[in-house]
Amino acid sequence: MASAKQKAAAKKNIKKAATAAKKKRTISHLSKSTRTALGKQGAKVAKRKRKAK
Repeated sequence: MASAKQKAAAKKNIKKAATAAKKKRTISHLSKSTRTALGKQGAKVAKRKRKAK
């Protein structure tokens, strides 16, 4: 069982991570072609996943 102090720290860390992720938004800063390629790759994997069932 986590102590109150640990819970508070965990909440703070989650908030920090969320703000960092919002600030970075790595994908939106990539070039259009790279983004497109990433999307296509993701779609390919998703399709393969659906097909496997």
